Amino acid sequence: MTQLGVVGGGTMGAGIAEIAIRAGDDVLVLERDQAAADGARARIEKSLGRGVSRGKISEDDAQQALSRLTLTTSIGDFADRELVIEALPEIESLKVGFFAELDKVTSPEAILATNTSSIPIIRIAKDVADPSRVVGVHFFNPVPVMPLVEIISSLASSPTAIEKVTEYARDHLGKRTIAAGDRGGFVVNALLIPYLVSAIRMYESGYATKEDIDAGMVNGCAHPMGPLTLSDTVGLDVVLDVAESLYQEFREPHLAPPPLLQRMVEAGYLGKKSGKGFYDYSN
Repeated sequence: MTQLGVVGGGTMGAGIAEIAIRAGDDVLVLERDQAAADGARARIEKSLGRGVSRGKISEDDAQQALSRLTLTTSIGDFADRELVIEALPEIESLKVGFFAELDKVTSPEAILATNTSSIPIIRIAKDVADPSRVVGVHFFNPVPVMPLVEIISSLASSPTAIEKVTEYARDHLGKRTIAAGDRGGFVVNALLIPYLVSAIRMYESGYATKEDIDAGMVNGCAHPMGPLTLSDTVGLDVVLDVAESLYQEFREPHLAPPPLLQRMVEAGYLGKKSGKGFYDYSN
């Protein structure tokens, strides 16, 4: 599969598109309007530029990769795509609606994949005529750096589709793949988000300072960063969305998002990407 479509050119979509064009794929990225499409291209160009400056890729290879990138605002242009990866915000109704549209314009043989980090795949596939071609392909941020991809099979996903996307991510993109069942959070976030939520709840209660919570996990458990710094890195809006999805799935009290997390997201304190979260990144 070398004809790739990516729905959404934000942080995740741009990262997926970048590694695919570097691998030699013809990549088409769908955005809502021309301004967003221009922003997606600039995001990919900036990331490739960083790779050139760090000696990870040559200037010539970067330019050749960019020649394989096309931006569009028309979903109808996805008619010839062999694989489509959706990378929209973690809003179930938005994803379901897009998959219903993709179902109308793509070939019946095309595989439709979602980069959801927590929503069960079968829910996203519910309005697709043939849900066997819908799978989960969960990349991690930043996509060009993080080696892991979770491959999620719903009850309806065909073994052939799962095999094809696993080979694509592993053999073509060079990622480490793991298989996950179709339940909220899959493998990584089912383990990670309760940990992050617990740390936020501990800080919220005044039990320990944010610095001591982070220092405890870095120096006591050899984690590369503490849970509150990690939450800022992931994005507090993402942590909130996944926590809400897990709570909806399992209804266990310890999964419920703490009020502090909700208030911070409402205030626009999303972590590193907004300049402020549990820590200040404005400088």
